[in-house]
Amino acid sequence: MAKKQFKSESKKLMNLMINSIYTNSEIFLRELISNASDAIDKLYYKSLTDNSIKIDKKDLAITISRDEEKRTLTISDNGIGMSEEELESDLGTIAKSGSENFKNDNEHKKDIDIIGQFGVGFYSAFMVAKDIKVISKKYGSKDAYMWESSGVDGYTVTKANKDSYGTDVILTLKDDTDDATYSDYLHEYELNNLIKKYSNYITYPIKMEVTKHQPKEGTKDEYEDIKEMETINDMVPIWKRSKVSDDEYNTFYKDKFNDYNNPLKVIKMNAEGQVSFKALLFIPSKAPMDFYTKEYEKGLQLYSNGVLIMDKCSDLLPDYYSFVKGVVDSEDLSLNISRETLQQDKRVKLIAQNIENKIHKELTNMLNEDRTNYEKFFDEFGIQIKYGVYDSWGINKDKLQDLLLFYSSKDKKYTTLKEYVERKKEGQKKIYYVCGETLDKVDNLPSVEEYKDKDIEVLYCTNYMDEFVMQTLHSYNDLDIVNIGSDQADLSTEEEKKALEQKNKDNKTLLDDMKKYINDVSEVKFTNKLKNSPVSLTSTGSVTIEMEKVINAMPTDQNISAVKVLEINENHPIAKYLMDLEKNKNDKELERISKILYEEARLIEGLPIENPTELTNLICDEIAK
Repeated sequence: MAKKQFKSESKKLMNLMINSIYTNSEIFLRELISNASDAIDKLYYKSLTDNSIKIDKKDLAITISRDEEKRTLTISDNGIGMSEEELESDLGTIAKSGSENFKNDNEHKKDIDIIGQFGVGFYSAFMVAKDIKVISKKYGSKDAYMWESSGVDGYTVTKANKDSYGTDVILTLKDDTDDATYSDYLHEYELNNLIKKYSNYITYPIKMEVTKHQPKEGTKDEYEDIKEMETINDMVPIWKRSKVSDDEYNTFYKDKFNDYNNPLKVIKMNAEGQVSFKALLFIPSKAPMDFYTKEYEKGLQLYSNGVLIMDKCSDLLPDYYSFVKGVVDSEDLSLNISRETLQQDKRVKLIAQNIENKIHKELTNMLNEDRTNYEKFFDEFGIQIKYGVYDSWGINKDKLQDLLLFYSSKDKKYTTLKEYVERKKEGQKKIYYVCGETLDKVDNLPSVEEYKDKDIEVLYCTNYMDEFVMQTLHSYNDLDIVNIGSDQADLSTEEEKKALEQKNKDNKTLLDDMKKYINDVSEVKFTNKLKNSPVSLTSTGSVTIEMEKVINAMPTDQNISAVKVLEINENHPIAKYLMDLEKNKNDKELERISKILYEEARLIEGLPIENPTELTNLICDEIAK
């Protein structure tokens, strides 16, 4: 029979599909299995309305067979099959979908889960095959036909022999090259993995001959390989099952997402409305090893009618919930022609919004009802929530602020902003916090002394992002959030402020002289905020000392400097000593003590010492006096 030519448009489309549309050759098996499932679906749905079609759903199946010597891979189904005309129209014209036409023409189309949409998936097989034969027999027909093609050069349709109805797609694989090992698709292990990965939840059994290594009958120590037909796929996904135990969820999570630990939280969703989907989400109990690296990819596994479309669909999760693992399955997705990526439409955004709202609700419930586990979660992923507050100029801060935890000066345990406000002292008009590397370091900062003395709670911030988070929040429940090391924090009464102001005026010459010896501060002044410590370092303006430390520690050329103020405890013996030095005009000693005090204050704040040799020499000179 003479070879028939694809239309010129079809030739261009085939070239485009093989070289551009499909980015991953292994998906050819997904496409052919999906087509086989559609063919079975068509026969089953026809049997529901046509009494002449007698089938048992239990007998419907897809079979995968291979011949390594002939380099052939065959995907067979006992579905509705194709007539000679259908082989011509559906396979001879690229992008004509028999599945889509069937669904559109069927009066029960709302109940039909046909997967095929575009009529192009079949041609993905040309990425791995040099020749394709399709032998098909229409249900109820006496005749079978074979469609055969080696690609863009055309195809033939001839009469064939086939005992049963259904379709066999026979691929003769391309020869291996340095860049591609096509023979991998003839190996049991590879095929098993691909079926599990992409087609595990096809609703019909996918059967394949597998090798089992088992004891030889009648012996104790001898083993033999036995080949048996086995169903590879699970068929019913766990998220569609009505009853699932905690152990089953844990096993599914660990197997699916390669985690040794059980998930901290399982979240189930079944959404109906503008967009319908099912989702099974997991909050891990431990952050993955690569979570805080550039290599980590967020995203949920995306299924359409049980067929894996994307392994990590990043569009379904905001960055601040990137730790969530899980699967989403929807019939309402608008896929691109290759079914590898999503079209950007409102349904995708609706699914993402529903998922985000559900995660937020579950985290809030965990915070309120299961505090111990929430604190475990926050230890692992709290920085991601903080990132969400800070990112994009705080656009999500109102949404996320009640999920934040900070240590409290009261008991050094976690607290929320809401809890802080509920127990604040009567008349307190600000929320106070302080930053540092560790709880112990923060707790011993000179600036904390006054707040402890007056029994005012301070939030201890020990993460490098906390200062930026607090600056982004700025306020909570109409209370300003203030760093106690800034000029915005002052617990003094008006009378105390006036007395301190007078003392600084009276010692202006001394303080100006000290500033002259310390170039890195904008001001030196006496303070009444300190109890036992001689000095502290505070800042004025929007850039705090903590910001300076964090930004300057980054591997960039950017360097910033906070506007620093050296504060001297007016009630400490060092204050009188400094006044005596000024009174006796001992400038050399005043310079030495000024530098020591400043470097001491830098050490307390965790700032680097610019000239440690000079500091040690100054201290030794003092000791030797």
